[in-house]
Amino acid sequence: MALIAVGASYRTAPVEVREKFAYAEAEVVGVLARIRAAGAREAALLSTCNRTEFYLVDSENDPIPAIWEELSTRLGDDAQRFGYVRRDRDAAAHLFRVASGLDSMILGEAQIQGQVRDAWEASRSQSGAALNRLFQSALLVASRVRSETAVGRGAASVSSAAVQLAKQIFGSLRGRRVMVLGAGETAELALQCLMAEGVRAAIVANRTYARAAELARLHGATAMRYDACWSELADVDVVITSTAAPHPVVRPEHIAPTLAARGDRPLCILDIALPRDVDPSVRELGNVFLYDLDDLRSVVATTIGRRHDELPTAEALLRDEVERYWSWLAGLASVPVLTALRSEMDRVRERELTSALRRLGHLSPADRQAVEHLSRALMNKFLHAPSVRLRAAAANGRGLGVVDAARYLFALDGTAEESAQDDRPNARPPIEETAE
Repeated sequence: MALIAVGASYRTAPVEVREKFAYAEAEVVGVLARIRAAGAREAALLSTCNRTEFYLVDSENDPIPAIWEELSTRLGDDAQRFGYVRRDRDAAAHLFRVASGLDSMILGEAQIQGQVRDAWEASRSQSGAALNRLFQSALLVASRVRSETAVGRGAASVSSAAVQLAKQIFGSLRGRRVMVLGAGETAELALQCLMAEGVRAAIVANRTYARAAELARLHGATAMRYDACWSELADVDVVITSTAAPHPVVRPEHIAPTLAARGDRPLCILDIALPRDVDPSVRELGNVFLYDLDDLRSVVATTIGRRHDELPTAEALLRDEVERYWSWLAGLASVPVLTALRSEMDRVRERELTSALRRLGHLSPADRQAVEHLSRALMNKFLHAPSVRLRAAAANGRGLGVVDAARYLFALDGTAEESAQDDRPNARPPIEETAE
C-alpha cells in the first residue's frame, strides 16, 4: 500500500496552466473513476484556484502515468513539467499543510480548509478507508493549527489581498465605486473587504439574479444582471471578478464602449477567479489595469510576513499528526497481511497433515486427533512472534516497510498455484534471482 499525491499548484504552474487543470465538481467522479481504472485503489481530487491535486492509494499498477496523461490532454502539452509527486509520509504531510493554509499563496488563509472538506465530500464515492482517514486528519490538523497557533490570526484571503492591491493603486478606496462579478463565497468576502474600506457604492452582478440580490441586500449594495451591468462600467473605479464560469465573462467589447465616457480615469480589474473571468486581451485597452491571481504575490509578501514566525510551532504540530496517521495506516495494512499469512500457513498445515495421516493409517482416531492438535499448536507458536512484531511495527511507525517485507518473504503476493508448487514434497529449491 502506498499513499501518493500528484498535482500542480501556484508554486509550479502559472495561472494560464492552472486554469486548464481546474475541474468542476460535476467532473470529479468521472476523472477519479478513470484514475482508479488505471490502478488506484482509492482516489480523491482537490481542485481550487491555486492547485489541482490527486490523492491516491495505489494498487499493483502505477496510476501516476494516467494522471499526467489526463492533465496533459487538458493542457494540450506535457503537464508533468508543471507538476510534482509526493509519496507516503510526504504526501500526508503535504495535504495537512494545504488544509492548514501553510502551503497557500496567502499563508494561513481560512478558505482552504472548507475547500478541502468539499473536495473530500465530492470524492467520497471513489475513496476508501485510507483516504477518508487522511482527509479527516487533515481537517483536524487545520483546526488545531488555527486554534493553537497564530498562523491564521487576522483576516487573510485572496479577496482581501485583491482589495489591498486596489488600495495600492488608488491610495484609498473611500468614496470609490466598485463592481463585484459573482456571488459566491470569494465574491462575498471581497465585497465585505470593500465595504470596510469605505467605498461609496457597490454593484453586485451575477448570472443568477436572486443570489446577487441577496448578497447586495446584506451589504447595502445594488444588484444587477450581467446583461445590464456593462453600461455601469463608465462610472466604476474597481471591478473584482470571481465567478464559476468555465470561460471569460469579461471581454474587450464589454469595456471598450465605456472608455470615452470615463475620460482619463483608470479602471482597475482584479480577476481572482480560476478559470480566469477576464480575457487577457483586456490589458491592451487604454487606461485599463488588469491583475490576476499571480499578480497578488507581491501584495501577499508584504502583508503576512509576521505570520512566518508561527511556522515552527505549526510544523511541529503537523509532524505529530502525520506520524499518528501513518501509524494508523500501517496498522490498517497489517491486518490483511496477518490474515493472509495465517490463512496460507493453515492451508500448508492441512495439506501436509493430510499427507502424513495418509502414510500413518495405523493410528487410532485419538492419535490422529493428537497429531492434528500438535500441527495447530506448532503453527500458532511459529506465527505468534511474527504477528506480535508486525503489530508492534505498525504502532511505532515502521509498519508499512515491515508489512511489505512480510508479504514478500511469505510470498503472499503469489498465486495459489505458485505456492502449491513450492510446497510440493521433494520440490527442487527455486533458482535465486539476481537483483537488478
